[in-house]
Amino acid sequence: MNASVSGVAGVSGRLSLRQRLFASPETKQLADTIDAGVATIEEGLSKELHFTDALADVSGRYLFGAGGKRVRPMLTLLTALLGNGATPDVITAAQAIEITHLASLYHDDVMDEAPLRRGVPSAHEVWGNSVAILTGDLLFSRASTLMTRLGEKAMLLQAETFERLCLGQLHETIGPRPDEDPVSHYIQVLADKTGSLISAAARCGIVYSGAPLEYEDAMVEFGDKIGVAFQLADDVLDLSPESGATGKQAGTDLRAGVPTLPTLLLEQQAATDPAAAALLARIRDDADEASAEADADLELAIAELYAHPVTQATREEARRWAAEAVAALDILPAGPVKQALSAFAEHVVSRSA
Repeated sequence: MNASVSGVAGVSGRLSLRQRLFASPETKQLADTIDAGVATIEEGLSKELHFTDALADVSGRYLFGAGGKRVRPMLTLLTALLGNGATPDVITAAQAIEITHLASLYHDDVMDEAPLRRGVPSAHEVWGNSVAILTGDLLFSRASTLMTRLGEKAMLLQAETFERLCLGQLHETIGPRPDEDPVSHYIQVLADKTGSLISAAARCGIVYSGAPLEYEDAMVEFGDKIGVAFQLADDVLDLSPESGATGKQAGTDLRAGVPTLPTLLLEQQAATDPAAAALLARIRDDADEASAEADADLELAIAELYAHPVTQATREEARRWAAEAVAALDILPAGPVKQALSAFAEHVVSRSA
């Protein structure tokens, strides 16, 4: 296990995002401010993720120590610039949202049976499912404790976000109802599992910086739509042969039986296209069979799916959601913050890791 390698990857990803956000002359002036805020949040996270129990202290800091791009804290800091900037309350809210995100990763990896996270073995691979789940619970509790410092609205925001995370995971687990469109069901799962946290991050930057509250609804819409776009882009990355860039094995979701848009679109196409039906059958059969031969064929099937038109359709759908997220920014004043948020949307759908 080499957490330092993952940490370097996380910093590299963060630098890539920073370069995209502050590429224009108008937004470069924000870079130092955001960097200082991220450093403050990072220092605070290191302190807040300490536990008196020896095992909890190690397991609770495990994924934090493995790196990460800190997308949500950067977004909170960015939207806070529409108000009074990185106030102490903004910093506290950003830390709480990031800890909530970390907690959700522990649970997600157990549910998905994912072997890797951020380039290191997932927590459940190290300590088992029970410890991983309980560690996630501890982190949710720590995030809630932080939010109590900000008052009733923050506590309600945290509770609503946690509820959406749970509903998203529940709906992903049980799948669509017989009368429900699988793609629509999937998009709602993405909005709840991923969009809820991005929405909360963007919203906290408005609320706790003293920015005009008429921007709050726009940030919620922006965050939800960016969350969907982000995950659709991840659906494509999950199939990428460049598995080292993502820190996960190619086809991790597919191997675990987790629905993604490419597989859902392939299922739709399989009803009338024999070639699509044959590819879908190979994927399902090989994923279920534990043998070296089946694994080799699954690798080939994943590569075929990556090159298939349904994956290109997923890329295009990700871009459509990102464009709708940018449209939600119309209410914001013209300037570097709005430009950086638009650049964030572009980065989400064009990143390679």
